[in-house]
Amino acid sequence: MAKTKKQKWKRNLLVMTTVTGLGISTFYPGLSIPVTAVEQSDQPIPKEESVSIVQLVVPDDKAKDKLLELDIDLTHRIEEHDGVYEVDAVVTPSEIAMLKTFGIYVKDTLITENQWNARVTERQSAVQLQASLTASEDTLKVLRANHFTNQSATFLYLEVKSSAGATASTALKATWTENGEEKSATLSRLVDYGEYLYHYLLLPVSAIPSSVKIESNLGGTATSSVTEWLGQEPKHPKTDYVTDFVDHYMAPNELYERVQKLAKEFPNLVEIIDMPNKTNGYRRLAQATIGGTTNLAVVVSSKAWGYQGGNDISVEFKNPGTNNAPLKVTVDGKKILVDLATDSLGKATSTAAQVVSELNAKAGQLVSATTYRGNAGAGVVAPATAKLTDNLNAPADVSRDPFTVKAIRIGKHRDGSKPGVLGYAQEHAREWVTPLVTIETAERLLRNYNHDSETRKLVDNLDIFLVPSVNPDGANYSFYDYNMQRKNMTNHCSPAEADPGYRNSWGVDLNRNHSVGSAFDGYIGASITNCRSETYAGPSENSEPEARNLVWLADQNPNIKFAMNIHSYGGYFMWSPGAYDAKRTTLPRPSAGEEAFYWAASDVILNDIQDHRGTVILPSRTGPIPDVLYSAAGNSADYLWYEKGIYAWNFEVGADLWNKDTKRWQAVGFQPSFAEGHEEAMEFSNGLISLIKVAYNNAKDHQRPSSKATPGNGKYTGPVDVKIETSEPATVYYTLDGSRPTFQSAKIKLSGTREFAETLKIDKTTTINYFAVDAAGNIEKNYNPLSNGNNFNSVTITIK
Repeated sequence: MAKTKKQKWKRNLLVMTTVTGLGISTFYPGLSIPVTAVEQSDQPIPKEESVSIVQLVVPDDKAKDKLLELDIDLTHRIEEHDGVYEVDAVVTPSEIAMLKTFGIYVKDTLITENQWNARVTERQSAVQLQASLTASEDTLKVLRANHFTNQSATFLYLEVKSSAGATASTALKATWTENGEEKSATLSRLVDYGEYLYHYLLLPVSAIPSSVKIESNLGGTATSSVTEWLGQEPKHPKTDYVTDFVDHYMAPNELYERVQKLAKEFPNLVEIIDMPNKTNGYRRLAQATIGGTTNLAVVVSSKAWGYQGGNDISVEFKNPGTNNAPLKVTVDGKKILVDLATDSLGKATSTAAQVVSELNAKAGQLVSATTYRGNAGAGVVAPATAKLTDNLNAPADVSRDPFTVKAIRIGKHRDGSKPGVLGYAQEHAREWVTPLVTIETAERLLRNYNHDSETRKLVDNLDIFLVPSVNPDGANYSFYDYNMQRKNMTNHCSPAEADPGYRNSWGVDLNRNHSVGSAFDGYIGASITNCRSETYAGPSENSEPEARNLVWLADQNPNIKFAMNIHSYGGYFMWSPGAYDAKRTTLPRPSAGEEAFYWAASDVILNDIQDHRGTVILPSRTGPIPDVLYSAAGNSADYLWYEKGIYAWNFEVGADLWNKDTKRWQAVGFQPSFAEGHEEAMEFSNGLISLIKVAYNNAKDHQRPSSKATPGNGKYTGPVDVKIETSEPATVYYTLDGSRPTFQSAKIKLSGTREFAETLKIDKTTTINYFAVDAAGNIEKNYNPLSNGNNFNSVTITIK
């Protein structure tokens, strides 16, 4: 969400709370909105609530935008059906009530004059746009016309782009023949953050059509043959290739014990890398909120971590039983006694604010105290006793100390001389399947090494780095305390938001904490103002040791050329750019050649995923992150691609399963039954090993690309569109002024979102000089752009 949009939302919320006199956190404690107003009335302290992953039905685009503005914890799974969205979200009961009542209220009532004027202006702009786009027949581009068969059915999938698609009134219809019968369906229009992407269709078919015709209500038509998505022949599994090395979800201790055992068993092929930046630790301060209502509650926090003595502290508020007694705090070891002040009748008179002040003055060596969430604390404190606790439930063998994150490095030559591949998992703590992918992959590589020639080829010729859990503290918290924990455990909140009732909302989203395309640079998809947001980016870029570890690993090992960031769930396969700003301007798109390499490699990887049990990663969920999901400001894959030049993909394991009885896709969740989680680990381990194969083939690629401009040299009577085609995915560098092309020259780009390589429009006599470079670094014709050679390609387009 854009920063200015979020600030406007906060201002509107503050207006609403001022008018109603109600503290929003009192009624909706799970709502991740910073504490900005002080609650003066005496309301009951909210009770802790359980959370659930639910499927929300969002009726239209406005409601979807509002859902995003509220910063509800959404999963990666978003589906659209006829303009209605189904979104999986992690919510509390009060958030469910809030989404029903507060959302309607804002839509219907909380409209300022400025907003109304802005909407009028927006509407007028849309009307003008529609008039200009629909003035003539539109042009249709068929981007994809595919069929595929998964575990239970055969599907037809279409992506078609209309030149008038920016207006919602543009409708496209597909017609095809199925078992001799003509079938037709209307395509859905996909718009993300104001940008029209394409129209699409996904539905089961009883027979595979050979072709499909697309017609627009504006008169445009297009016809395309239907080809198979992931059309390679299934590979027959080797009888001697061993798999299936995981049998349960593993917490960080188990993961790292496992890799240590592998290192001991295979000392010639494995070493363990200790990351230099220790985590904050699976630890919290011991705390208690003493008092049942907001205006008289006192929050007490230990100075020491809970496991280092904070859990031994007790606090008692006591009426001393005498008249006109002063407020007094006494410390006896780990016991803190607060004798409340009394009046002439012996009635306690100390307010929460007064008790807070006295505790900080007299017991400051043990604890710090605050009023409840910034409350004025004018209520009179009642006698009470509390034992401080860090609320952590992991067994004693789970260390509370800062954790050393480890990478397992696999290869016969681990000296940086071989191309490197990186796979890393569990940036988000609640994604339990993802570490299993790395463990299964490590086991397969090592245990098949001696008898499987293909495995030996990979291990002998590559340098493979696997990080089973980037976020061990958060993972422990997810396993033992709060299963929906997404972030790490570092609390950057102010004292007003640091009471134990908020403990499940603390932390930093590690996949929003990196320095490229970050929220600090104006990109959306993360929060920098709300410490309790599930996408909180932290107080600064790379503030978190877990994020710095990944940067360090890439810095120390420049041989790493390929990477996979393993997440869940939803069945996505994505790459950079991963973020866009409030105008939906993305980070720089890869060149057309780089994009083609991403797609070509993806075809290989997704076929191997499909081999396990037929899971098909949908074409609609394959591609650059903004094109298939949303903006993720400050994600780690963008850092690897833009700063390190590493081809970096993102898995979202756990593809939706098609229920042929209900004819609906069913989500699997972050923590499916292990039977399902096991299958996900198996198929995505296939995919990770496939990426390793891509890296191997790339390293062994010494064939130089070739390229050709069409049309070529010649005389033409008018403007010419020149297309430069390559023999393989390769980046084309070119000049139009007759100069030598170099690596600083312009590159052939994509012609548009989800489109193909651009053509060069030549409207005057021009010489195009160009050369191609493939992903392995092979340069066409052995041309050296850094020397004075002239063996580049050249065509002259003469316009009469």
